[in-house]
Amino acid sequence: MTKGRGDAWIEAGFAEIARSGVEGVRVEVLAKNLGVTKGGFYRRFRDRAALLDGMLQSWSAGRIAAIEKQTSLDGTTARERLKALIRLYSERMNTQGMAVELAIRQWARSDDNAAAAVASVDAARLRNVGHLYRATGMAPEQADAQAFLFYCFIFGQSLLFLERGPRKRAQLVAKSAEKLLDEERATG
Repeated sequence: MTKGRGDAWIEAGFAEIARSGVEGVRVEVLAKNLGVTKGGFYRRFRDRAALLDGMLQSWSAGRIAAIEKQTSLDGTTARERLKALIRLYSERMNTQGMAVELAIRQWARSDDNAAAAVASVDAARLRNVGHLYRATGMAPEQADAQAFLFYCFIFGQSLLFLERGPRKRAQLVAKSAEKLLDEERATG
């Protein structure tokens, strides 16, 4: 795969996986969506499997780089960074990103390569957020458990369609997030 043009196919693959799952990521569909011929695809990828591998590599590398950047202290405290992460993932709903995430997780239920990509992303997320909790003074085992709860909250709240207005939802998310940053837990 060459850089540049191959990236357009991968991005089109992400758009399609978000729309219709991995089954919808077909060369004909992507070519039509990109307004090009299938021949352009085969100049960049050996076959559909190579595209799917490229998508998994791009997704996992992107998610891991994002969490490493988002958890970097860069002059802030671990608690401030955790608050910023909660705001990032709960206030601004990235519906396209969540659709891709869910589709890849669904794919991972039946494909070993997708499962390995998801496992590596989950491990990086838990490791990096666990590091932040350790930096607040938490014992390692407790920090790891808190990181797990953090991600249960981050992903769970994005999946719930609460019968409340945006303001009530924001209040509920903020109150719940306080529990993830509880000072008493940080010193335990």
